Amino acid sequence: MTPGQALACREWDGEAVLYNDLSGSTHLLDGAALDLLYALRDQPADAAALAARLADQFDAGDDDLVSLIDDMLATLAGLDLIESC
Repeated sequence: MTPGQALACREWDGEAVLYNDLSGSTHLLDGAALDLLYALRDQPADAAALAARLADQFDAGDDDLVSLIDDMLATLAGLDLIESC
């Protein structure tokens, strides 16, 4: 997450509405994206490290999972919910 950012979140039925106080934007995320965002809040990591951490929560093979997480990271960065470090 971006330093100084506070995200307000409401979850139901595997989806979440997320409000970003820095941008003023509201986003609809699926459960997988929210799991990824929470994992990054706990500790920054690249796609491979996140895949190892989240393997039990995602239904994909190792290579597919790294690719999926890499795509999700790009999407979250495009929404200004995370930034590279």
